[in-house]
Amino acid sequence: MIEYMNQLGGDAPRTGTAPEGAAVAVWSLDTSLESVGGHEVAAAVALLDAGEQERAGKLLRPADRQRYLASHLALRVLLGSYLGQAPEQVLLVREECPCCGGPHGRPAVAGGAVHFSLSHSGDVAYLAFAGVPVGVDVEETPGPDAVADVMPLLHPAEVAELTALPEPARRPALARVWSRKEACLKAEGTGLARGVTEPYVGSAAAPASVPGWTLRDLPAPAGYAAAVAVRA
Repeated sequence: MIEYMNQLGGDAPRTGTAPEGAAVAVWSLDTSLESVGGHEVAAAVALLDAGEQERAGKLLRPADRQRYLASHLALRVLLGSYLGQAPEQVLLVREECPCCGGPHGRPAVAGGAVHFSLSHSGDVAYLAFAGVPVGVDVEETPGPDAVADVMPLLHPAEVAELTALPEPARRPALARVWSRKEACLKAEGTGLARGVTEPYVGSAAAPASVPGWTLRDLPAPAGYAAAVAVRA
């Protein structure tokens, strides 16, 4: 069961208990907000760990820094609510990479009490939580140059489907494909390390079936596409 929840705003969220098994709770966020979950974004650095602070400090453009701080603040607020902890007390770790075994796999909560995934694009962020591995992705509709760069990397059937579409329809269709594919790759923990040819997710209005995973499109604002994948 995938429960799409209302957008997280400035007030403290009411999450209830953490999802169990393949049940998924998905939250969306406007990353331009000045406060998230009862905390000011401008002061969010104090609630992040050393790694998050370092990454935030490397973002020179104010808009990029705002989006990063808002989305990671939202992650800590929601995880803290599920786990009964203050946002700054949530201990984040990295799982082993399934490709090489290194310590740069999926981000996780120490102890694995709840699985999560975070994605942001433009001024929109999505966060998904489940009792098993989960991946979420949101993508802003790409421009023509991005379409030309990305299409050759996809599954041959996806390339054929996209090529058959008129240009105005090709861009939102690619956003659907990319959000679905990224959701699966994030859930697997491989990211882009093995390329994006597999899995085949399709460009049609509904995603293709992906063995071992439940893949669903999510409601998204105009100009965006979003998807979530959870281990079946």
